[in-house]
This record gives sequence, C-alpha cells and structure tokens, in this order.
Amino acid sequence: MLRKSPLAMSMTTVDFEITLQPQTWLWRGYRINYVQKGERGANLILVHGFGASTDHWRKNIAELSQNYRVWAIDLLGFGRSEKPAIAYTADLWRDQLRDFCASVVQAPVFIAGNSLGGYTVLCLAVDAPAQVEGVILLNCAGPFSDAGEQAPKSPWQQQLAQLQRQILQLPFAIDILSFVLFHYTRQKSRIRQILLQVYKDPTAVTDRLVEEIYRPAFDPGALGVFAAVFKSPPGRKLDQLLQSLDRPLLLLWGTADPWMTPAKAEKFCQYFPQATLTWVDAGHCPHDELPQVVNPAIHDWIQQLQALPASQGTSGAV
Repeated sequence: MLRKSPLAMSMTTVDFEITLQPQTWLWRGYRINYVQKGERGANLILVHGFGASTDHWRKNIAELSQNYRVWAIDLLGFGRSEKPAIAYTADLWRDQLRDFCASVVQAPVFIAGNSLGGYTVLCLAVDAPAQVEGVILLNCAGPFSDAGEQAPKSPWQQQLAQLQRQILQLPFAIDILSFVLFHYTRQKSRIRQILLQVYKDPTAVTDRLVEEIYRPAFDPGALGVFAAVFKSPPGRKLDQLLQSLDRPLLLLWGTADPWMTPAKAEKFCQYFPQATLTWVDAGHCPHDELPQVVNPAIHDWIQQLQALPASQGTSGAV
C-alpha cells in the first residue's frame, strides 16, 4: 500500500466554472443524462453520490479532460436523468454503468465514484472487470461485515431498537417517514446545513452547489426515488466486494468526513492492502472541495498504471 501526502497542483490551471451541454442516452426506455469532454487519452467515468449529479464534477471535468476522455453520468433517479417508480439498488446502477461503458464509451474505463457512486463503481469493477482498467473511490459508502461489532447494548437500548424495528414494519411507515424526511431535507436552508456539516471548508458550500442539489429534488418522481432508495435491500458488504476485486484501486479520502471517517479508509486497506491511499484535507466530497489536490492525484495514478506492463496494470498491484 502506497500512502501519499496531499499533492500540490501539477496540472495546468483551468477555469472550474464550466458549463457542459447535457446529452441523453436511452437506457431500458429511460432517459439518462451524461456529459462528455476531452478527445484524447484513456476513458475516465465520474459517478456522483446520493442526491448529487454530473454538476458535482464540473471542477474535475474541466481539468482532467485535458488529458483524458472524461464522462460524467447521472445515475437513474438522480440529477437530470429520469426518475421512474421502480426499485433502486446498487445492482440496477451497476447495470446502468456496465451498459453505458458498452454502448456509449465502447472501451474499458477508469472509473471514479464518490459516496454511493463509489459503492456502485466497486460493484461494477467486481462484476464486469473486463470493462474496468482501474477504480477510484472517494469516501466510498457501504458497510463492512464487521461494522456492527460494537460494545453490547444496554437493556433499554435493545428495547428501543426493537421498538424502532416494529414501527418500521407497520404498513406505510417507511413511506410516511420518507415523505417527511424528503420534504424536510430538500429545503435550501437544510441542504446548506448538511453540506456545511460534511465539507471542511465552508467557502466551498456555494449558492451554486446548493442549487445543483436543490433543483433535481423537485423533478417529477423525485420523492418516489427517495422512498425507494430508503426501502432498498442492503447490498453486498464492502469486504466481500474487495475480496473479489482484481483491478487497481485508488482511495482518495477526505480526512474531515464525519460520515466516512479515516478509519473506514484504513479498513479498505486492511481488506485490499495493494490499494493506493491518498489523504485529502477535506470532507465527504474531496473532489469538489479540493480539486487542486484530487485532479493531479487521479492523473498521476493513471499515468503510473499506464506505464506498467499490461499484466501488472490489471492485477491490482501498484
């Protein structure tokens, strides 16, 4: 495992405030939004986290597209993609990315994902390794099998947990809870409060960022997506996925993330010791908060992999 300190800017400085023309891809009859920039180099796909969209990668697309063919895609149910009333699972989004690689990119890809997007790209790399040259996880979501190994609960804590389970089993309980949470969290003031909790630098929480998250929450079907994700069954544990991963792995981890703490990054390395781990002095979304660190880190890692013999570059060793 190679550990790096935060990197200095090593690529050409560009204007982060770009606007890209949205493109539409029809997948299983649903409209999928994506953007693309760059005409040379390896293919790089960027996948957002829960509640975000392709807009969340604008500071990365501008710079990385100088050296790569960069794609960013809105997962079904998010951003400008359609929001149908269906079951939403990591397997659904994995299939979306797999088919996007095959139908649109038409070549193996390096693929990066933040939070929920990280979990989805990890599933893709495990289940469709021929389509993936390398995986980049930024504060990846998802549980480990031993996540519940904590100190024993007191009797009253056990009773409270049982009551919560009973309430959630009542008819429409999850739908009602989802409705309340959805309408509460999609307020601009609440979006800003949440972002300020998970970003280390408050100046990175701009009006534009709030608007980019706020706008899709009022699309037709947005409430249904929120409720469906809330009710979706848990997927495979991270350690199970990592034990089956045979692609190179870069971890870019914001050390000030209160949700996905540095301890989680260390656990990734425990189960996949050949990973490259780069700490970033940021919160849950290091790519947006410190693109001047994240962009060169991605570039340098891909260049290192491409300099290796083909057999090493796909073995997971860096």
